[in-house]
Amino acid sequence: MSKRTASFWGGLGALVFLVGCGAKPVEPAAKAESPGAAQDPMEVRPAEALLKQLKVGTPTAKPVTASMRVSGRVEADDTRMARVSAPVTGRITQLDVYPGQAVKKGQVLATLYGTELSTAQFAYVKAVSQQGLMQRAAARAQQLLKADVIGAAEVQRREAELLEANAELSSAHDQLRVLGMNEDAIAKLQKGRTVNSLTQIVATIDGTVLSRNVTIGQVVQPADTLLVIADLSQVWLVADVPEQQGGTIELGKTVEAEVSAFPGQIIRGRLSFVSSIIDPETRTVRTRMDLPNPKGRYKPAMLAMMELKDPPERETVIPVTAIVREEDKDYVFVEKAPGQFLMKSVKLGAEHDDARVLEEPWPSGQRLVVDGAFHLNNERRRLATQGS
Repeated sequence: MSKRTASFWGGLGALVFLVGCGAKPVEPAAKAESPGAAQDPMEVRPAEALLKQLKVGTPTAKPVTASMRVSGRVEADDTRMARVSAPVTGRITQLDVYPGQAVKKGQVLATLYGTELSTAQFAYVKAVSQQGLMQRAAARAQQLLKADVIGAAEVQRREAELLEANAELSSAHDQLRVLGMNEDAIAKLQKGRTVNSLTQIVATIDGTVLSRNVTIGQVVQPADTLLVIADLSQVWLVADVPEQQGGTIELGKTVEAEVSAFPGQIIRGRLSFVSSIIDPETRTVRTRMDLPNPKGRYKPAMLAMMELKDPPERETVIPVTAIVREEDKDYVFVEKAPGQFLMKSVKLGAEHDDARVLEEPWPSGQRLVVDGAFHLNNERRRLATQGS
């Protein structure tokens, strides 16, 4: 018998012996499962060390105030503004104020030389003289009537002439007022009968000179605005809201603002005006808030940031530490079982105080990772890479 044959029969005998004794054949060893591995790439079973770092909880309900942040600026109150123009055509001979200067009502701002004023003054002086003449003639007529020298008709004629002279004097007086002369200057003209071609342009309100649009020697017309004066004891905070967001803006909406010149100082108020039209060039809706300014701290053209707030509403929120973002989508890790989590996409709203609003119903009692989602997602990626 050959050695190969002997070996075959020897091995067969050993196998028969083992089967007869009840022994089972040895099966191949099962392939070891990788820790944390899962069939679904969106699932993850973190190691014990990472699991201890995670915080699991449920979404919470809290009052949430929707808001909108827009750039704003300080502007002068249009209702407290005066535009000063030239009363007559003439040439500016003197300027006494500059932009930013505070002025009082009646203060001389500029001096204008114009022949139109001298013509009006001459007409007034002539009307004064004529009125005095007619007044004396009417008084003389009354005396002659008593002396039976003239008849009643002559007295009536002279009285009619006096009424006409009074009307002409009143008209000439009003013309001087229109041309910028005050009562003191008119009284001085009436007494001295001296015609002056210089006109003083005066402030019509107390305020601050915002702009000066004229120079010495410039010829101006009555329609020209020479200076703009504004009372800055109250100003406006103005914001131009984009058209896409303008539909939610309502009168009386709460405003919190911060002027760049005073960082950290919050101004609170409400919208006092919302425009009913859209600016066709900027496609914005103009809004404003009244801002008391008794000390003049806020100056026109100062920049500000305005936050327009809605009344608070109770919303379901999750902390930002529960959210991971991939491929422009928001995800959270929900708990499938103790130590096992599933990455799930969610629809979220605006952020409020380190939390995001859930814009879809959340299953009652469903738990999720509320802190540590970023590290858990890194672990999910690592395990998915190892399993591929």
